[in-house]
Amino acid sequence: MRAARFHEYGGAESLVIEQAPDPHPGLGEIRVRVAAASVNPIDWKLRAGTLHQLMPLELPAIPGRDASGVVDEIGDGVQGVSIGDRVFGLGGVTGATAELVILSAWAHTPDTWNDEQAAGAGLASVTAMRGLNALGSLAGRTLLVEGAAGGVGGAAVEIAVAQGATVIGTASERNHEFLTSLGAVPTTYGPGLAQRLSALAPHGVGIALDTAASGSLDALVAITGDPTRVATVADHAGGQRLGTHVVNAENDSTLLSAAAELGRQGRYTPRIEQAYPLERIADAHAHAERGRTRGKIVICI
Repeated sequence: MRAARFHEYGGAESLVIEQAPDPHPGLGEIRVRVAAASVNPIDWKLRAGTLHQLMPLELPAIPGRDASGVVDEIGDGVQGVSIGDRVFGLGGVTGATAELVILSAWAHTPDTWNDEQAAGAGLASVTAMRGLNALGSLAGRTLLVEGAAGGVGGAAVEIAVAQGATVIGTASERNHEFLTSLGAVPTTYGPGLAQRLSALAPHGVGIALDTAASGSLDALVAITGDPTRVATVADHAGGQRLGTHVVNAENDSTLLSAAAELGRQGRYTPRIEQAYPLERIADAHAHAERGRTRGKIVICI
């Protein structure tokens, strides 16, 4: 199969397109012929070697955590999916940016999503849902999403609105119209946030989800009045210091299926900032590293 790989840790220029061995599914896994894969922060951090002590890789490695495509091989013990089904989901911490990928968690892709949108839904929706679930029932509550224009933040906004929350989202001013389209009330980052929120939510902000790791956790705890009313998917050290909920993504087919159902209902549509062909994966990684994206960056295989 053709795949993007890196043979040593380094910059985006270390990525090359070459032949790699075809993978095969094990117990409880499926193999997917990839239509598209997304680029997540963990992908370029692993490639750059910044997570080497925590997650050492066997090199050469194929970047990519989530993908969409068509099932073409099924491992033992798998039920509820057939060869030829359109699915999206999650595999290991690497392996997705290739013609074939092994998934251990997946859901059927709703007809309302194209392949690029489905590729952008996997890690973003699971991360957002786990962060939101940590905060309890959302119905009738006012939620602040810090970093609401990013891939996880945007998913969190739409999913929270679908669950009955009033959502205020922080983003740079250029993304405020985008946040409005997701169903959030937009405001800006940084100093004076508490004052801006008092005008936007006179009855207060009950809960907050940090997806940005912008150093705002202390402010979010002060705004909500209780660290247990705050969850972070991005600032683990800060969350542990303050006692907030600290959430990691997990390969959870139940959450993926819930995201897909919201997609079928038209209540969650993964937003794609830009799609790149496989041959331009270095450009896609460089784009992701610059940050400040509006939605997801995906690679079309």
